Amino acid sequence: MAEPAPGSLKQGLREDGWFTELSTLWPGTGLSLKVDEVLFQGRSDFQDVAVVKTGAFGTVLILDGAIQCTDRDEFSYQEMIAHLPACALGRPPKRALVVGGGDGGVLRELSRHASLEEIHIAEIDGMVIDVSKKYFSQMAVGYSDPRVQVHVCDGIKYVQDAPEGHFDIIVVDSSDPVGPAEVLFQKPFFEAMHRALAPGGIVCTQAESLWYHLDIIKSLASMCSEVFQGGAVQYAFTTIPTYPSGQIGFMVCTKAGEGQPLDAREPRQPLPSSPAGRDYPPLRYYNHDVHRAAFVLPSFGRDALAGSLTKF
Repeated sequence: MAEPAPGSLKQGLREDGWFTELSTLWPGTGLSLKVDEVLFQGRSDFQDVAVVKTGAFGTVLILDGAIQCTDRDEFSYQEMIAHLPACALGRPPKRALVVGGGDGGVLRELSRHASLEEIHIAEIDGMVIDVSKKYFSQMAVGYSDPRVQVHVCDGIKYVQDAPEGHFDIIVVDSSDPVGPAEVLFQKPFFEAMHRALAPGGIVCTQAESLWYHLDIIKSLASMCSEVFQGGAVQYAFTTIPTYPSGQIGFMVCTKAGEGQPLDAREPRQPLPSSPAGRDYPPLRYYNHDVHRAAFVLPSFGRDALAGSLTKF
């Protein structure tokens, strides 16, 4: 019998029903979940896609053997990656772009901001969108907003082709820097995002764990400081049980505008609310106090990133 493909559900799923998330990005460790049922398993043009039902965390989306989101804790990530940039912006946002994020959770959170006139999503893998609409309705509700425009395409090319200075916010909801998401951590992509941002606009990207990936974060912060000259680069984080180390970070970069660089550590926009007539859950993680606290780093992280983050 052939061995299960690396980076797949089968590789981490034992006969007794326990799934362990394994990766070279967190060697020697692995989060384990008891799987009650495999709801979906397929292979898209880009990656292994699986959905499982668990007793502890509800329905779980797994891409290339890595946990992407669960019913129980997805909101702590989705709310923070969306509202950190949207609420830090110096003006009410009008145009937003999500790169990746096919599960729809970031769309759900951005659509709470009534000022937004356009919300675009560029997701390379249509299977992720289809699976999320079927199995993760609480996140995929974001697709129902009439302001949302869906582009199943290469997110990098979409950003490169975007009009210069078009977006107030760009959120990059990527998986880890391996496979199809690797290019989303490289300088040409950040240069393209900088060009597509309006002056004073903000990029917020998934930026790994301080506990496991400090070298990746240091390299990313250094590169961002080169691209966003005249603006600002900050690092924030949230807690989430099913991500490696129980923590995940965000690189928050602001493009130069008029006057002083924008300090993303301070929220300027009001707390978002649920769109009228929509069955949205209330905000369960994000608030303005959490916003400010998210940028307060432990000493080892603060010291390691001191040379690349903007000082105010």
